[in-house]
Amino acid sequence: MVNMIANWTDDKTAKFQKEIFTFKHRLAETGLFTDEALIELLEKHPTDMLDVCTMGGAKDTLYPNKFRTGDFRDASGKVMLEAAKAGCIWINVRRAMNVHPEYKAVLDSMYGDLGALTGNTVFNAKGGILISSPIAKVPYHFDKTETLLWHVRGKKRVYIYPLTQEFISDEAHENAMTSYIDDDLPFHEHFNQSATVIDLEPNQSAVWPLHSPHRVDNQTFCVSVTTEYSTRESGMKNAAMITNSVLRHRLGMNPSYSRDGDITRKVKSVFGRVIKKAGILPDTTGVDLVTFKLDPNAPGYLVDTEPYERTF
Repeated sequence: MVNMIANWTDDKTAKFQKEIFTFKHRLAETGLFTDEALIELLEKHPTDMLDVCTMGGAKDTLYPNKFRTGDFRDASGKVMLEAAKAGCIWINVRRAMNVHPEYKAVLDSMYGDLGALTGNTVFNAKGGILISSPIAKVPYHFDKTETLLWHVRGKKRVYIYPLTQEFISDEAHENAMTSYIDDDLPFHEHFNQSATVIDLEPNQSAVWPLHSPHRVDNQTFCVSVTTEYSTRESGMKNAAMITNSVLRHRLGMNPSYSRDGDITRKVKSVFGRVIKKAGILPDTTGVDLVTFKLDPNAPGYLVDTEPYERTF
């Protein structure tokens, strides 16, 4: 298989996982991201690992600025793809790069090349495929694991923000790790003055430091691969944040990961893993309610429904 990564330099190796930069890739050359290939993928992917979502507009009386889950079971792969091109939905084909052998071979090649270039050969990466409408947006959030965005089709604008308390406070990070909130973060428009803005073109990847807050605006219909993997650093920090959350919410303390020394961080990391395994964290996942269906005969391909629990 052809090398998946192009135009890599020693400078990029030095910056990897530390700074924001882009590089070229060759995923499109695999033929696995054409309309025909994506339709076939959508037809065969397990339904419990496929999400079709939209977001209510600011003036939506029922779901203003809220994520909405859709029922796609009566829609063909072709209809799903057409809906993404014409409407306001995004399709998350979760772990597509791991489940299907032809995509898994590409994922292995991607990270084999990345390992050879960076010296990090232990990734155990997971990869999903995002198929999204021209006006789809991903709100301000952070990723709990090391994440790379491999853009394949369309134009996408990525805003990446500084890794400081102003943009991602310890408390917000702690809450996300303990399910008090999801990965979304409080956002203010003036944050944009400090953002690094990347206009991603096809066959371009973006890299940023672990836990950097970011958001995404599509400029056109887009197809991207998102890959994630855990490292010792991400595992230790996330576990320590669990301990800090318990100290803050249960004991009224004001912990700070940034002020902790290495030994304190390691001790908190151990306790965080114990807390997580003990199952004492609050369960705030809630019920995933379906509020629309895909319908090729409806405007925008969406038809509102009475809410019902997703069981597929």
